[in-house]
Amino acid sequence: MTIALRRDEAGSGPIVERIEGGGFRTQEHYFADGVMLTPRRAETWAGTHDAAMLDRAAIGQLLAIWGEGLPEFIVLGTGSTQIFPSGALRRALESEGIGLEIMDSRAAARAWSVLRAEDREIAALLLPLA
Repeated sequence: MTIALRRDEAGSGPIVERIEGGGFRTQEHYFADGVMLTPRRAETWAGTHDAAMLDRAAIGQLLAIWGEGLPEFIVLGTGSTQIFPSGALRRALESEGIGLEIMDSRAAARAWSVLRAEDREIAALLLPLA
């Protein structure tokens, strides 16, 4: 099943245009294994697909492509359903001043587009749909 998402042209950077085959299509690429998004780039996620296993070290991949400074918060898409990672992950990010919003990956892709249209300085990790 393919889900098309509309883009508000006020936003900049990579936007998820479609969810297809469990992965995510941006303007330029298809990410079958999940995607990391920043306002400036999209990269393939190379970590676990088990949201419950995510820890601060895993999120380090996303923050490594961020660049200077830190995002206001991270939108975490946990796949087909909302799954909460460990409380330790949330506490670690909050201690660095980074919020964490957790939802299923479909909702996270939509939230990413809306928040980027507002030029929010956020990052996203969207795990593939199983």
